[in-house]
Amino acid sequence: MSGNTTTNIRLLKPEDLERVVDIDTRITGRSRRKFFEKRLEAALADTRGFVAVGLEGSSGELIGLAIARIQNGEYGVDKKSAVLDVIGVDPDAQHDGGGQALLEGIIGNLRKLGIGELRTQVEWSNQRMTHFFASAGFELANEQVLERPVSRNL
Repeated sequence: MSGNTTTNIRLLKPEDLERVVDIDTRITGRSRRKFFEKRLEAALADTRGFVAVGLEGSSGELIGLAIARIQNGEYGVDKKSAVLDVIGVDPDAQHDGGGQALLEGIIGNLRKLGIGELRTQVEWSNQRMTHFFASAGFELANEQVLERPVSRNL
């Protein structure tokens, strides 16, 4: 936000798609347009199944986004939780509290929906994001993520 702390958290809108793709491409170095087309469409169609917020800068331009997916229990556990699928702030606006503001926006909406837990995943080697999530109060979960290549036979 380049020293300008005037921001506004709001729900994402269909017309945000181009800017969302632009922000993500600038962060990741590649376009994930199809992912965001599908995710934004799903989030806007199912407001009880997703929370999708945007961060506006002082000029009203979208400078950040966060999308969380709501789960109604896993593996027989009847407990609603949410999974943060994506969070990003325009590189020109980073390091000014935008990511924290987006998380606060997501968490505020989750509270209104009666959701008590927010989870996410991060590559262990991504120290910037690991530090960001730790500073926002995230901790290692008791569960471990297991993975297996499907190209190999049992």
